[in-house]
Amino acid sequence: MSNRDIIVIGGSAGATAPLKQILSRLPPDLPAAIFVVLHIPAQGIGILTTVASSAGPLPVRQAENGMKIEPGQVYLGAPDHHLLVTEDRVFLGRGPRENLVRPAIDALFRSAALYHGPRVIGVLLSGLLSDGAAGLNAIKRCGGMAVVQDPADAISDEMPRRAMEATTIDLCVPGLTMGDVLSELVREQAGAALPIPPEIRLEVEIAAGERIGSDKLTSVGDPVALTCPACGGVLSEVKDARPMRFRCQVGHGFTADVLAKEQEGRVDEALRVALRIIEERAELVHRMAADGRRSGRPAVAQMYESRAVEYREYADMIRRVVLKSLDAPLREPDG
Repeated sequence: MSNRDIIVIGGSAGATAPLKQILSRLPPDLPAAIFVVLHIPAQGIGILTTVASSAGPLPVRQAENGMKIEPGQVYLGAPDHHLLVTEDRVFLGRGPRENLVRPAIDALFRSAALYHGPRVIGVLLSGLLSDGAAGLNAIKRCGGMAVVQDPADAISDEMPRRAMEATTIDLCVPGLTMGDVLSELVREQAGAALPIPPEIRLEVEIAAGERIGSDKLTSVGDPVALTCPACGGVLSEVKDARPMRFRCQVGHGFTADVLAKEQEGRVDEALRVALRIIEERAELVHRMAADGRRSGRPAVAQMYESRAVEYREYADMIRRVVLKSLDAPLREPDG
């Protein structure tokens, strides 16, 4: 039986420091390949140099399409491409963004689970929101191991916490000691292979850029009265997903918290547009009232002035809503 020879690591805000700690403590004879996705801009530069400068004895390479997977190598996700793995090669996918990002951590984790099952160790580091939680769940469902950075040790604890809510975590480890832990885990024998859930294969195909179509989507999700913020299409809730997730017919994917965060911004924008329009309306009817007085039409002037007062009251009400409810972030209560 093979050892656990595929390590996939994902992180976002605050993940660079623990990633450096992990790589610096791995031995040069590590019998595993490492794949890393950090949330980086489409035109992001410099991350390769930043990570490689503290990587210790292992070579760090930006992933290129078709690269052969070899032990003792670190493959870093490329900007604006999903980093995917097959049986023995690296694949860069241009499928739709997931949780508004590409590369997405979930996409990498699912591809590793699909092709390497129990040989995979999934590692989720510091970051905001929940990218990676569904991917870790996929790794566990295919027989792999799930490891998260201790939330108390993370600069941004949302990613590891969301993962702990979504699936059974094998280890919760501070960044400083995670490299030593991984060095031991990769020398263990992998467990038995498990059946691959069909939705995992489908979502890997989406990340690779294959057409999804409504027929495939209905096999894994049910349409809901929600709109995709990326393309305006109808969203479907992925069946039995942990955490709760949605896909549109194009393939854009969102966990519920990312979707809620995106909606919050759009609600704020819509309210501010409405505020501008109502204030302009109040200014217009005020000027119409003044014009009525100048032209000797006091009844018309009074009507327009009353409407101006009414519109200003509406504007004040919307302004209070914007300042009161949308300035506070959408968070779940503690406990």
